[in-house]
Amino acid sequence: MDTAPTPRQPAQVPPPVTPGLRGLLTLAVGVVVIAALYYGREVFIPLVLAILLSFVLAPVVSFLRRIHLGRVPSVIIAVLLALGIILGIGAVLGTQVASLATDLPRYQTTVQQKLSGLQEGLLGRANALLQRINHQVHDASQKASAAGTTAASPAGGPTPQAQLVRVQEPDPSPLTLAHNILGPIVEPLTTVGIVLVVVVFLLMQREDLRNRLIRLFGSSDLHRTTVAMDDAASRLGTYFLAQLGMNAAFGVLIGLGLWAIGVPSPILWGVFSALMRFVPYIGAFISGLLPVALAAAVDPGWSMAVWTAALFLIAEPLFGHVIEPLLYGHSTGLSPFAVIVSTLFWGFLWGPVGLILATPFTVCLVVLGRHVESLEFFDVLLGDRPPLTPVENFYQRMLAGDPDEARDIGEAMLKERSLSSYYDEVALKGLQLAANDYARGVVTQAQLENIKLSCQGLVEDFENRPDVEPEVDAKNRNPADVPSLAERTHPKNEAVPGQAPPVEQRPSTWQGDTPVLCIAGRGPLDEAASTILAQLLRKHGLGARVAPYETVSRGRIRDLDLSGVAMICISYLDISGSPAHLRYLLERLHQRAPGIPILVGLWPVGEKVLTDAALGRELGADIYVSSLRDGVEACLRTVQNASGSPAAAA
Repeated sequence: MDTAPTPRQPAQVPPPVTPGLRGLLTLAVGVVVIAALYYGREVFIPLVLAILLSFVLAPVVSFLRRIHLGRVPSVIIAVLLALGIILGIGAVLGTQVASLATDLPRYQTTVQQKLSGLQEGLLGRANALLQRINHQVHDASQKASAAGTTAASPAGGPTPQAQLVRVQEPDPSPLTLAHNILGPIVEPLTTVGIVLVVVVFLLMQREDLRNRLIRLFGSSDLHRTTVAMDDAASRLGTYFLAQLGMNAAFGVLIGLGLWAIGVPSPILWGVFSALMRFVPYIGAFISGLLPVALAAAVDPGWSMAVWTAALFLIAEPLFGHVIEPLLYGHSTGLSPFAVIVSTLFWGFLWGPVGLILATPFTVCLVVLGRHVESLEFFDVLLGDRPPLTPVENFYQRMLAGDPDEARDIGEAMLKERSLSSYYDEVALKGLQLAANDYARGVVTQAQLENIKLSCQGLVEDFENRPDVEPEVDAKNRNPADVPSLAERTHPKNEAVPGQAPPVEQRPSTWQGDTPVLCIAGRGPLDEAASTILAQLLRKHGLGARVAPYETVSRGRIRDLDLSGVAMICISYLDISGSPAHLRYLLERLHQRAPGIPILVGLWPVGEKVLTDAALGRELGADIYVSSLRDGVEACLRTVQNASGSPAAAA
């Protein structure tokens, strides 16, 4: 007698393998790369600056080429424009620094007066208390030392006195003087020259470099890789240009504000604030420490320092939380933890320059990780996308027995996709993962019961939600939202099935309350798939009920209630090979319900049954489908054909 299968015994899970030679080689390569970045920073810093500057200048070159300038003139004009801006800012900063250095001695009196005032107040009393304690400790230690010296000294004999030795430094040579004076000037100019030369070559040979990257990372799919590279370069250029513009606007605002307050050298502090704003979270506030200290030194009172501090405390939240989200989205695409870690990492490797380059360089790595499969780990480690795919999130929440959080995730996804799309591309694939793991023995019976109950609760929560395509405003879409490689493996299909004809227009066999009978396969989660299919059928105008596999066994199929049933749908999640039990089940159903069409849903896409027409005919089903949406549409076509509806012919 064909009865329900007994639960599988969980197999032994093999222990995790120890790291092999490949893991050790990966670790060695990582150590070598970090060491090369540290010891070769004199070479890599200009190279990275050139790459980032080329992203900034690429839109300018593209604009010049659109107005019918050649490649070479466009590149030269863009580089000369950047050089002019850099030299102009450098000259202004040099003038401001020289002026500030000249005026610093004048602020010494103000600083001394404020320090004297602080010493006379609470700080002075605290300092006096600390000095008194220090004197007492010092006296006690001197007495103890004198007593020990007296006891240890021999009788008679003078104590040798220490003699002062002075080392006379030789006068510096003219070459040393020239190195000390010109070194701080020549080194930045050399770096700027190297950067500009590399930028020229990068802009002149963009297509050639792109083709070489395609050859390295994606020669097997030239079209997709070419589009990805172009899209990544375009998005990075737009982001860096917008970020540079935002930081420049922040620096202009700070400079004007400091000029209005009366702080000396406002241009210097404006440029310094614009540069420091590349350091995430704390850069703008750190840049305000020196202007606040200078304001306290200039003003005999404290009003100028208070106004300066207020300027930074108001400007940074205004730009960070109001203006930036309006311009190019709320996020850089990096997780907050990744921003902090990358800042510490690049700051350790390359010092202050690394602090400024950390965020732009990390954004570059994340965007490449979203487009290039071999670099996807950058997007996983550093990006702000969920580390798990929607399918894995669903399975993980079901496995944990947490339908509430699964519903929260589902509600968020249903804002961008229909319910049938969510069930097909997320829920059903998550149940497939669970069924596969149960077959491998890594899911226990208790965990399987958790998954069943959680899935049932989730389906009940969505009982009153219609299956319609949501309205998504394309204008509010963040341009930086590029689908990750993991998200592309689960694409959205928003083709929502139609509605069944009204009851009065159907044949008599289809006018019952539940004309569709959804029978679960003999897999552990097939009943959950049948429950989802039945709900989708109800949402599209066809009543449906679910029957477990036990009701169609050899001994119980004669008692199967087929009153009002016009179509039978069977669901399988983990069927494979040549399923003899499915053939026997179809034979029993044809004998018990002759003339009733039977649909078989083999949800694992690509099964042999779906691709082998002869095998499908041998099994005996009328319709085979590979998705819930196809199953609903097949049922709708069947009732339309039976009704003679014009929609059926279409």
